[in-house]
Amino acid sequence: MSHKIALNFEDGVTRFIDATVGETVADAAYRQGINIPLDCRDGACGACKCFAEAGQYDLGEEYVEDALSEEEAEQGYVLTCQMRAESDCVVRVPASSEVCKTQQASYKAAISAVRQLSDSTIALSIKGEALSKLAFLPGQYVNLQVPGSEQSRAYSFSTLQKDGEVSFLIRNVPGGLMSSFLTGLAKAGDSMTLAGPLGSFYLREIKRPLLLLAGGTGLAPFTAMLEKVAEQGSAHPLHLIYGVTNDFDLVEMDKLEALAARIANFTYSACVASPDSSYPLKGYVTQHIAPKHLNDGDVDVYLCGPPPMVEAVSSYIREQGVQPANFYYEKFAASA
Repeated sequence: MSHKIALNFEDGVTRFIDATVGETVADAAYRQGINIPLDCRDGACGACKCFAEAGQYDLGEEYVEDALSEEEAEQGYVLTCQMRAESDCVVRVPASSEVCKTQQASYKAAISAVRQLSDSTIALSIKGEALSKLAFLPGQYVNLQVPGSEQSRAYSFSTLQKDGEVSFLIRNVPGGLMSSFLTGLAKAGDSMTLAGPLGSFYLREIKRPLLLLAGGTGLAPFTAMLEKVAEQGSAHPLHLIYGVTNDFDLVEMDKLEALAARIANFTYSACVASPDSSYPLKGYVTQHIAPKHLNDGDVDVYLCGPPPMVEAVSSYIREQGVQPANFYYEKFAASA
């Protein structure tokens, strides 16, 4: 029996290792070629101090107070030379992947489907035997190489990996390198290369209500997150507000409806900013955040959208005089 440990490095790279029962996280990492910070191995120096963001584990009893204080342990800090996982865990490593002599993993796959969901949005699915080994935290992204070029574009997973297949929501940028390929040249079976996973925007352990705010194709990481929640359940309510510019930008509404049917305490709403919209809810995401969604600050806010939306939401929450327990966000800009 083993547990899967996600190691998140400062530069956004995530690598997964397997730790056997009773094996320390540091030993498991080094056994699998990842040199996380380490010195004494005896719990005395503190060089291997990391932060455990999720999971159950045994801290061990062989470390000294100078290496890890009681207060730090209560906050979630660990010494990986002493930490033994008792479930799957997520550990934040205060060093870059390069320093730890690890790299982004690279995978090859083939296009299984390309669908134009609207004038502004393309759904891409890729599949391959190599992807059956791909692990990522829902909300993360990869760099997807544009076939026929040396350039890559960053896209968040919109689904979990299933049977070696993953999907993405891609903004259709007129004249864009990836958009031009997908709308004009792509066909099932075409080879694609992806590298990752990357990013510090991912679903943490759910300890309180969640407010999820998506702008445009920023919906992608949330559908992946919600698939995970549907699998594991949640004792806390989740509410998603999905904002777009025009009516035709609204996509994957059937998927959201299906997720709402699977997740007992998940609700969602969508709004369209254009004054010419015929959609029932108009305006910007901030106009549809109710006080109950902020829960007097006892809430974790996840936000993914273009930079102006991120700034607007941040300002709005400050103006309400509310300080969320956690505020995670991902800014993105369409690449040509």
